[in-house]
Amino acid sequence: MKRILAVLLCLLSAYGMMAQERKLQHRPYIDQRRFHYGFLFGVHMQDLELKNNGYVDPETGEQWYADVDNYSPGFSVGVLGEMRLNTYLSLRLVPTLHFGQKHVSFHEQRTGQDSTQNIKSTYISVPLDLKFAAPRYNNFRPYFIAGVNPMVDLTTKKQKALLMKPFDCYIEVGMGCDIYLPFFKLIPELKFCFGLADILQKNRNDLIDNSLRKFTNSLDGASSKMIVLTLYFE
Repeated sequence: MKRILAVLLCLLSAYGMMAQERKLQHRPYIDQRRFHYGFLFGVHMQDLELKNNGYVDPETGEQWYADVDNYSPGFSVGVLGEMRLNTYLSLRLVPTLHFGQKHVSFHEQRTGQDSTQNIKSTYISVPLDLKFAAPRYNNFRPYFIAGVNPMVDLTTKKQKALLMKPFDCYIEVGMGCDIYLPFFKLIPELKFCFGLADILQKNRNDLIDNSLRKFTNSLDGASSKMIVLTLYFE
């Protein structure tokens, strides 16, 4: 047992020495710049948190429940502007376009009847984030972000079962890592976005088919969520 412990201690010591080994730093002075610019590509998942209320249609007796039953990946493109505040803090503005959709399934409790709606969205977002970065080690520098993200949906369609309001504002948090390459900086990032507003449009004067009102009446509200995986090139 003592020999095994001695071998383990030797291995841990060797690993610690390797972890502390310094390597050649790529672009060592890039973080000293006041302003940074770049562009991004990413994928994301859109989600809706729907608040069912158990509404029963007085004419038909139908009781409908709604949920997002599956997720389709969308894609995102945008540009990055970053201002250095100090060694560890930066302020980022990232105008972005998000193309995606949400698949909503409706289920009637009495008859088992089902209905679906694809809600396609093209969002313009302008997130303003505060970035807190750890000290750089070799060619890596992890960081955390938090901020607010106002969004506008350009593709809201009327005369559907559900209608969403075009404006929303998100709180977002995430993490990433600056990877310093010889000619540019690559930044993978994972971000979680939570909508603050109730985006369900309850006043449905747009409907021509009044039988669709039961779907809106069965909900008290809806809030949006997103998960975004992004690659920045700076």
